[in-house]
Amino acid sequence: MSFVVRRAEVSDIPAMHVVRMAVRENQLRTPGLVTEQHYREMLIERGVGWVAESAGRIVGFAVMDAVAQSVWALFVEPDWEQRGVGSALHSALLTWCAERGLPRLTLSTAPGTRAEQFYLAKGWEPKGSTKSGEVLFEMVL
Repeated sequence: MSFVVRRAEVSDIPAMHVVRMAVRENQLRTPGLVTEQHYREMLIERGVGWVAESAGRIVGFAVMDAVAQSVWALFVEPDWEQRGVGSALHSALLTWCAERGLPRLTLSTAPGTRAEQFYLAKGWEPKGSTKSGEVLFEMVL
């Protein structure tokens, strides 16, 4: 099946959160840690997001925190992994950042995961660890 990437809207938040909770790695162990208000703040006040949609269903999403110049989220529904969804969302995010002249971006992810390998393959540079033990990555645009 094919998919399209489009800008995320506030009305997409429930479906985005379903994807977030479905991932096999980097699972949100404390569901209340990321609330609808966090998504709203990212989409309305701090940044922008994109969703990958197939047949009217959201199968992945990415959110950029433009204030912190950090990738807040990039998640793909498990059944849609390895189909180019993550790469398409990543590309949309980087294009948006480059068009706005953001010089460098950061993100973090759990070590030893497919996400870590994905970011390494996309050219992100490891820059140590966060206080919580995640790998800290940086990309210079």
